[in-house]
Amino acid sequence: MDKKITTLYDDYSQRRTNRRDFFRKLVMLSGSTAAALALLPILEENKLKASANLQDDPDLLTEFIKYPGETGDVRGFLAWPKAGKKFPAVIVIHENRGLVPHIRDVTRRMAKEGFLTLAPDALSPLGGTPEDISNVGAMFKQLNGEQTTKNFVAAVKYLKTHPLSTGKVGCTGFCWGGAMTNQVAVNSPDLNAAVPYYGRQPSAEQVAMIKAPIMAHYGGDDAGINQGIPAFEEALKKNKKEYQIFIYEGAQHAFNNDSNPERYNEQAAKLAWGRTIAFFKEKLK
Repeated sequence: MDKKITTLYDDYSQRRTNRRDFFRKLVMLSGSTAAALALLPILEENKLKASANLQDDPDLLTEFIKYPGETGDVRGFLAWPKAGKKFPAVIVIHENRGLVPHIRDVTRRMAKEGFLTLAPDALSPLGGTPEDISNVGAMFKQLNGEQTTKNFVAAVKYLKTHPLSTGKVGCTGFCWGGAMTNQVAVNSPDLNAAVPYYGRQPSAEQVAMIKAPIMAHYGGDDAGINQGIPAFEEALKKNKKEYQIFIYEGAQHAFNNDSNPERYNEQAAKLAWGRTIAFFKEKLK
């Protein structure tokens, strides 16, 4: 199927465009109203099939929870393996779109690897991520940076003492969540491992505060974020921090997001994910 059509449907299903604009553009891409009407059920079925594998996984348990944060109760999506009594824990931090279905899928994928996995909603102080995320950028601008960081640091404390947790906690995040993962590493001495994906780097002064080992992933075609890598690595070396940095040539920013066909890079995403899981299994054992 035409990549432009699948991208258009992803924008619509993620509520980045309304139904009227979606259908108008679908008619233009497919050539006629009849063709667009014929394509619509196929697109919907493909989307359902893509998400059903993890949503209906019989080996996982999931629920929405609330934990105490700096701004009050923080809502989050929690997933864990059905078999077993205690698991190492991982925080998954979303992009700047909020706690959308894609991030809940990533949370399930992490749980499938044997982790108690929590995806907090940064927008909890504002009522949570809305179903229509077309204007969600304005909500992110309303967040207080210091309080938001403390809300995620509170997730570390929550997972360390959770009855299903072994007490070991890691953190990973993507884009906005990659930068926040770095901040959690800076501000939580209790964190045991951090894996930021294409996130803005902390300052040299902040790097000195990091206790957790770091594994950082970057797309090769991401000049804006990557310009901060040399100073970040220099600070990590200077402060004798344990770290690994991987740059995936040909991959763009957000290369792990398989709900965004324009940016998703399957080869880079699978390689980075495999490295991430192995890292967490080593550091959180």
